[in-house]
Amino acid sequence: MTPRSVLLVLALAAVPLHAAGPMDDALALYSAKRYPDARIAFEAIAAGDAKNAEARYYLGVLAQKRNDTDEAVRRLEEATTLDPTKSAYFTELGGAYGTAAGHAGLFAKVGFAQKCQAALARAVLLDPSNIEARNGLVSFYRSAPTFVGGGMSKAYAEAEEIRRRNPIVGASVLGQLYLAEQKFEPAFTLYEETLKTAPDNYLLLYAIGRAAAQTGLHLDRGEQVLHRCLGLTPGPGEPGHAPVQWRLGNIAEKRGDTPAARAAYAAALKEDPNFTQARDALAKLK
Repeated sequence: MTPRSVLLVLALAAVPLHAAGPMDDALALYSAKRYPDARIAFEAIAAGDAKNAEARYYLGVLAQKRNDTDEAVRRLEEATTLDPTKSAYFTELGGAYGTAAGHAGLFAKVGFAQKCQAALARAVLLDPSNIEARNGLVSFYRSAPTFVGGGMSKAYAEAEEIRRRNPIVGASVLGQLYLAEQKFEPAFTLYEETLKTAPDNYLLLYAIGRAAAQTGLHLDRGEQVLHRCLGLTPGPGEPGHAPVQWRLGNIAEKRGDTPAARAAYAAALKEDPNFTQARDALAKLK
């Protein structure tokens, strides 16, 4: 290699292959959970680029995190208008509409509910493998009255579609429908049979423990699987160890063991000081 070639190689090595721009910086702040800083960064991008859908999407997500539903709806509507091809954008918008429906008066509630279903259906149309959107539809069909498109038969059909695409998540979702209709033993059977295919699956173990805590059935098994969860690492979007401890407290309460319940709720708050359910449960103990 000639001296000139060496100098050229060194010069090229000094040039970054990918220089981080404002969006990269904003995404890094978001990934680091520095949400107030990320908000400022995304707002600057949106202000400087009227057609930037991604910045508006993240502003909507951040608004949801701080319970600013009006801002979330506004930003996510902007994002889906600017880029109507992103399934994730419509998924988040459907969630924002659902939250808005929960806070609205009667007439506005109906409108937001219909928009929620439409946004989630659009998300599924854009990406049939979008499990989050399909799960959102299950929640909508389960809770919405029939005159706005709800219905348990629709919820079951969507849950079965999730199960066809993802047996583990589908079993978790379908089991929750069983529990909602007090089909307790079918729910436990479904969870246990699916667990045989993935014996250390965190989501299924938690589902069994949650069902035990909710129903008061199979408490020994529920406690066993929840303790197993504490030895595993939850995946993205799965309940963390704070909810596991809270469910252990629920089981202890079902048994009338107040000291154990108090210890479990305290452990949940140690895991997550902002875990409201554990704080409220602890306050109610005598």
